[in-house]
Amino acid sequence: MVLFDTLRASRRLREVGFDEEQAGAIVATLTEDVGDQLATTADIRRLEEKMDHMEERLDQRMTIRMGVTATAATSVLLAAIGIATGFLATT
Repeated sequence: MVLFDTLRASRRLREVGFDEEQAGAIVATLTEDVGDQLATTADIRRLEEKMDHMEERLDQRMTIRMGVTATAATSVLLAAIGIATGFLATT
């Protein structure tokens, strides 16, 4: 939750012409409705850490898939060479 100086906000609203009741209502609305929807620096850091972790996992998965694909392609190529060599040797 974002820290919000309600007293300071109320004073500033009263300085520009709002009465105490209006200032209180505005500050209460901001505190209740908007405060929970704002991200703090800590919220953003946690999100960055999650994204970094996700990126590491995706990199690892991609590396594994690339290795499996390269191994499969090499196996198919070697099998094709073996078949071709055997075919040529018999003719």
